[in-house]
Amino acid sequence: MLPTDLANDFRFCGDVTRRSASSFYYTLRLLPPARRNALYAVYAFCRAVDDAADEADAAAAPRLIAEWRAELERCYQGAPLHPVTVALAASLEQFPVPQSALAAVIDGVEMDLVKRRYATFDELELYCRRVASAVGLASIEIFGYTNPRAREYAVDVGLALQLTNILRDLSEDAERDRVYLPEEDLARFGVPAEDVLRGVYNRHFVALMEFESDRARRYYRSAERLLPPEDAASLRPAEVMRRTYEEVLDRIVEERYFVFGRRLGLSRSRKAALAASMWIGALFP
Repeated sequence: MLPTDLANDFRFCGDVTRRSASSFYYTLRLLPPARRNALYAVYAFCRAVDDAADEADAAAAPRLIAEWRAELERCYQGAPLHPVTVALAASLEQFPVPQSALAAVIDGVEMDLVKRRYATFDELELYCRRVASAVGLASIEIFGYTNPRAREYAVDVGLALQLTNILRDLSEDAERDRVYLPEEDLARFGVPAEDVLRGVYNRHFVALMEFESDRARRYYRSAERLLPPEDAASLRPAEVMRRTYEEVLDRIVEERYFVFGRRLGLSRSRKAALAASMWIGALFP
């Protein structure tokens, strides 16, 4: 049994995950408690860093993110101060989550403070690797794996998920004057960044979104190929996330890429059904 204070810290992380990421929350519910709590701690840390950039006063954001970087260092030195990092430090006693992965998440969030446009896909890919693939690399250390190829799998799942997020959240990002779609792609399809900000929907935009969704789809297929068969059972939660977000991409395509003024996603019942399928598949392969 966990000490009361530590149990409260893990409960706090679980509440953050439940409120902010229902897909992730449902996926993890039936994992063994130690793995589940460790993943809640990782997610809550990433959420806190992201919130420091998106919700704080713009002038204060760099300082807040720097404080989280210092707190991550204290966590790995065994002297955390925040409930989230206290829970994370306790999890590190069982799971070898690399500090470099969580530091990369901070690097990615810092990019949001200084970049609102991406000239090339190479630039965007670096961002996606930091804010999403790095989370995958942290998570698989908790899920457990034996084949090193699982790390390549985690990277591609992260890229696929983040590219889907970008397409889904185009309208929300535009409200913050952010356009993640590469400028080289905008130029190729004749879509000015200003049109994205204003929500202009036309055949040029549809062609651009079709191109971007095909790119995301290639990462989903690559991840599917990279999944080591011997690690399929332990990585089943990651597979549920892959399937869930690919269904989100399917919805975007079915709606002909009309993402302005709304957020296309899956219902709670569908997310729960996908999570349940993971455990049914484990019982009846």
